[in-house]
Amino acid sequence: MTIRVVVADDQPLLRTGFKALIVTAPDLDVVGEAGDGREAVRLARAARADVVLMDIRMPVLDGIAATRLITADEDLAGVRVLILTTFEIDEYVFEALRAGASGFLGKSAEADELLNAIRTVSRGDALLSPTATRSLIGRFLAMPSAAPPMDEAASRGLAALTDRERELTVLVSSGLSNDEIAAKLVLSPATVKTHVNRAMVKVGARDRAQLVVFAHRCGLAG
Repeated sequence: MTIRVVVADDQPLLRTGFKALIVTAPDLDVVGEAGDGREAVRLARAARADVVLMDIRMPVLDGIAATRLITADEDLAGVRVLILTTFEIDEYVFEALRAGASGFLGKSAEADELLNAIRTVSRGDALLSPTATRSLIGRFLAMPSAAPPMDEAASRGLAALTDRERELTVLVSSGLSNDEIAAKLVLSPATVKTHVNRAMVKVGARDRAQLVVFAHRCGLAG
């Protein structure tokens, strides 16, 4: 199946460059271009996008606010947001993850990195660029003002996890892939995927990135 991509960036030249690159991949297609966050949200819905490649700094509505609108809309539950940023380690990256983004990538990334990043988030996997360490999420969420207290829904989700699902949530929060978890626990990758998917459903996580955020909020991540 072709992955449908919306490119959102306020610089026309960059949008053109991203589109030219993306359409070279046989499994990817650009179904819309947006110059601001509000247009990105509209196109995510109208073009039935799978992934929105979202710049953070845009007029009318910035990328973080646009991400928040997309991830809060039940009709757009299948849309993943991949944040593009000039500076990979900054407060905007953390805010984007809190808003529901599936990951982020620096604009200086190589062509193959970008294409693979789109594929990764479209599968529901979390994506942190190679130069951003896994501890960044945890460090940010450890700040008193960053992660809100657990609400009733989060508490119910935590209580609903089986011991195995809780164990896998911890391992996912450490950045391990399904294959790495399978090798560590001597399970099949398919079994790991099943447990992780069940955990995401129980805690209301859209994807693995949000399962990581949940783990840190609930004190499951080390």
